[in-house]
Amino acid sequence: MTYRDKQPGIGLTLIAAIVAGVALAIAYFRPESGVAGSVGAGLALFGALAVAVASALVLFKWMPYWLNLTLKWLTLLGAALTALAAYFLMQDIAMWSMILATIGAIWNLVSRKGHDRRAAALVLLAMPLAHAPEARAQDWPGFHGDLQARKYSPLTEITAANVHLLEPVWEVETGDVSDGSGELPQTVWSATPIYANETLYVGTPFYRILALDPATGEERWSYDSQSRLEALTQPALKNRGVTYWEEPGASGICAKRVYIGTMDAKLHAVDADTGAPCEDFAEAGVLDVNQWNDTNDRWPLSLLQPPVAHEGRLFIGWAGKDWESAQAPPGTVFAVDAKTGELDWTVNFIPKELWDRTGTANVWTHMTVDPERDIIYMPVSSPSPNYYGGNRTEELPLATSVTAVDTNSGEIIWSRQLVYHDIWDYDTGAAPTLVDIERDGETIPALIQTSKQGMLYVLNRETGEPVFGMEERPVPASDLPGEEAAPTQPFYDVPKPTNTYDTWPGIWWLADLASFGYCSRTLEELRYEGLFTPPTAEGKGTLMYPGTAGGMQWGGGALDPETNTFYVNTQKVAQILRMIPREEYEEIAGESGAEQGFYPQEGVPYGFELTNFLTPLGLPCWKPPFGTILAYDLDTGEQLWERPFGQTQQWGFYAPEDWGSPTLGGPAVTAGGVIFIGASMDAHVRALSAATGEELWKWRVEAPAVAIPAVFEHEGRQYVSFVAGGNPILKPQVGDQLITFALPMLEE
Repeated sequence: MTYRDKQPGIGLTLIAAIVAGVALAIAYFRPESGVAGSVGAGLALFGALAVAVASALVLFKWMPYWLNLTLKWLTLLGAALTALAAYFLMQDIAMWSMILATIGAIWNLVSRKGHDRRAAALVLLAMPLAHAPEARAQDWPGFHGDLQARKYSPLTEITAANVHLLEPVWEVETGDVSDGSGELPQTVWSATPIYANETLYVGTPFYRILALDPATGEERWSYDSQSRLEALTQPALKNRGVTYWEEPGASGICAKRVYIGTMDAKLHAVDADTGAPCEDFAEAGVLDVNQWNDTNDRWPLSLLQPPVAHEGRLFIGWAGKDWESAQAPPGTVFAVDAKTGELDWTVNFIPKELWDRTGTANVWTHMTVDPERDIIYMPVSSPSPNYYGGNRTEELPLATSVTAVDTNSGEIIWSRQLVYHDIWDYDTGAAPTLVDIERDGETIPALIQTSKQGMLYVLNRETGEPVFGMEERPVPASDLPGEEAAPTQPFYDVPKPTNTYDTWPGIWWLADLASFGYCSRTLEELRYEGLFTPPTAEGKGTLMYPGTAGGMQWGGGALDPETNTFYVNTQKVAQILRMIPREEYEEIAGESGAEQGFYPQEGVPYGFELTNFLTPLGLPCWKPPFGTILAYDLDTGEQLWERPFGQTQQWGFYAPEDWGSPTLGGPAVTAGGVIFIGASMDAHVRALSAATGEELWKWRVEAPAVAIPAVFEHEGRQYVSFVAGGNPILKPQVGDQLITFALPMLEE
């Protein structure tokens, strides 16, 4: 006996599944969808197509009754699962279409001709309801908004009450992007847009400068450095932006300048109004910083972070090739004349007698200036090799430190070492933020230094002394031959660290269950005795929490100077570091990338392998949240609140919000009570309540916005600009999008 059943309900399922299929196909193939090419998007697309085919067969194909009914049930199941998948992919059109498809399938089963109304009614009761994701003239002349690295805007047009109305007013795709699949390396774009001279300036990872109309995004001029697009020191083409400077009282060509650095150690200066090279700067507008790279010249002094401009000088740090060798260029910062490029002074962070054995301890991130005191604060990184110090057991007091330097003379005023004998690559990775603390009726000129290790160091910025105290505590000894780990380390308990230092989050039951106990078995072979557990070659290595990924990263935090509230995002990532004896390393060394994999550390007895502590299917073995954002009262050191931030993605699917996300990039805060931040894996930019951390608004962008946003006023209107460029440390999604938001214009 055959059975044919044409029902309006199943017709609705067919139409809705086709619409969902089209939407998911666009999401799968469109790079800016946030899920392009992902396993999850592919599975959801397959599900929508399968539902469409099954419902078409039910409608138009004669078949036995039992087969017809089976297909109806499979259609219902497929529609519901695909709707759920679309929800976790944040594809709203597809999600709602598949919810309609599910309703159509249920309608068909419970209808007069559905033949199984009671069973289908149970489906209605048993199915979880799928909810749509909840709809959630001031300059910015420097990388951190100001020289004090506060990332603060006094603008109040956009507030916590109206930020939900924020909408894009323009966006630009620069074309300077590569996913690494062709001849060019992958791009990593972390540039802060600069608003000055009534123009928005931004640098690109192809080392171009774009000058844009802040209200429309229209290009006013562009400058191409013609730099070599090669991964000379970094695995990707990187840029964190440009520097703006204007000569007081001057007029004419190059009275106002924009500077951009390149990976091959060239600093370019151009006129801020036209983009023409400033011929009086160095050699026809280009300064070769590598001329001062005269010790262990293994690679160029890459200028990926824009220099700091203050009182006619540019202060230049540089980046190198991490984890490659023991010998490396010793860390330096150069001060040059902003007009001529002539070298004024140099600070060295490693004693000359050790240059033949170690290097780096450089400043690869931004620096902070106290303009009243003419002091520049330098966050100094760890020395090479990063995970073994047996060749550099002498004290290196300026390495992994905050160092205060006189901007006029280059003399070191004070230095505070944050990690002794650093063998964990705990670079001081962000510019400190300056703050005047009100305490016991006294105003203390202070700074707050974030760190990979999760501690927040609040120091008197005139003396370097801790404001809330510090305690030296014993830490574990090394078991590597030749290594001499420091017997104690400095611990700062106030403010409360963003990451625990005496324990780690622990094994996540879900990951352990899904991996059939892999996480627990691996943990048994790892050495872990809290923060500062030394690297080891025993077992499967050392569990690092936080690892070199952090903790807090180069984005640092934002300060509201009116309330002295400090906001900072942190990632809670556990990593495994395995030291490998040289002979074994040469036999087994594999690939590396995105700051994971095998690295040689040439010149010492050990290479190493660094990985995140994941299951074979890529799930984190440690408990969520994987990233949070926090607020602190710096007058008291009290933590005010902490919330999971962002959403993790795996195979394209978005995880629950309370799991949080690893983050790269930092926040900005406004007098309107709003925090603006990108930073998360899920390729969204967000506005949060400064009072509570509650999410008030979000917008999906082309790639993770691993850059600090710019907040500015132009012609009486407040704008917020984000760069969405991506970083493979979060996920392999790149972009070239600069997008600017504002409140809707009121009609006159």
